[in-house]
Amino acid sequence: MSQQQSAGRQLVQALTPLVVDAGIPTAAYYVLSSGFGMSDVAALAWSSVVPAARTAWGLVRERSVNGLALLILVVNAVGLATSTLTGDARLMMAKDSGVSSVVGIAVLVSVAAGRPLMSAGLKPWVTKGGPAAEAAWDRLRGGSARFRQMERRFSTIWGSVLLTECVVKIAGVYLLPVHTMVWLGTVLTVVALLLAMVIAGGVSAGPMEQMVTAEAANGSGAGSGTPGEAPPAPAAVPAVV
Repeated sequence: MSQQQSAGRQLVQALTPLVVDAGIPTAAYYVLSSGFGMSDVAALAWSSVVPAARTAWGLVRERSVNGLALLILVVNAVGLATSTLTGDARLMMAKDSGVSSVVGIAVLVSVAAGRPLMSAGLKPWVTKGGPAAEAAWDRLRGGSARFRQMERRFSTIWGSVLLTECVVKIAGVYLLPVHTMVWLGTVLTVVALLLAMVIAGGVSAGPMEQMVTAEAANGSGAGSGTPGEAPPAPAAVPAVV
């Protein structure tokens, strides 16, 4: 039962950002524009407040600086601050997508710099918060080239998907009506997130979790050669991150 409850909490934590950052702003836009008669520009500006507030509260609650969360907060703040300067709904949506593409670019740059931004969110999923698994993660990260390669691949996949999503949304802003693009933009975001989860989970997070499990079972890994290089267990199920 405790494992089921833990899995349930992890599922809620995974879906919360999707609901808050995509579902609520979309619903707020239609309520404000259609229900209260706000202009598209005003409705778009006010609907973007919730994701920014959610990210800021996450940083305050965790009381630690997560590079990716801080980047998203800055991007949201810049987008919100400049929303009133455009005066055009299409330009505003294009600008928001363009600013958001900074996240994807930053993730790709972090990979090239050897400090993948997505690792901060990946580690808790792979280790499940267990001390032995976290210690195994640290050993593998320091001693296994294969492990580090999959860690970089995970961020590369996410960065590429996020950047591609933004490019597609910018094109859609000028090819489709604003009202259509608001909900379609959310659909594109959901599809992009699911695509990144499936691909990155299958080729990176899953094998990494198998390596961490094997390394944790081996203790310090002394006398086993390069840590984590043993073949992954075939019965393990890839984690969706």
